Amino acid sequence: MNLGQRFARFTTDVVVRRPALWRLFGGLTRAYFDRLAPRWDTMRSPAGLAAFELALDAVQPPHRILDLGTGTGSAALVLARRFPEAEIVGVDLSPRMIGEARRKAPPELAVRVRFEVGDAERLPYEDGSFDLVALANAIPFFDELARLVAPGGAALFSASLGARTPIYVPRERLEPELRSRGFAEFAEFSAPPASALLARKR
Repeated sequence: MNLGQRFARFTTDVVVRRPALWRLFGGLTRAYFDRLAPRWDTMRSPAGLAAFELALDAVQPPHRILDLGTGTGSAALVLARRFPEAEIVGVDLSPRMIGEARRKAPPELAVRVRFEVGDAERLPYEDGSFDLVALANAIPFFDELARLVAPGGAALFSASLGARTPIYVPRERLEPELRSRGFAEFAEFSAPPASALLARKR
């Protein structure tokens, strides 16, 4: 990993253990991804979302979807094409990432896909607003995540490089955090090097 990737892994490990420390790392994380935004898509491989797409086969068609850490919107656009009746909101901490996402979104999807700047630690949406919350290479804030997922809905965690992904939380950490907040029925998906975990909320 390069220095930026090591920073992302360190931040992920620290914040997952102690979410209150996000106040120390949020600004640095925003600045890091703002710098990467103009070339982000050239750094990504389409195979990075392969496990994400496999997991979507196990999802009941949702009405409202939240893509947390949307970056330049690649996962949000996959979701829009997979679920043509759904409304999708892509949220990212980085304004420049959101600018790139808005720029590349096809006009025909604009009526039901929107991109907003926001902090996944605290978002302005009502409790239970989303049938599916997706995180592709994004730091989970478990309390906020559980608040936003509707009863019977699902959370999807995807890592484009599996355990080598800089922003990565292993199942051994994800599952107990989610179970304690009402999630169950965990399913893993693999499309090397990518991996994904799907959890349903009771």
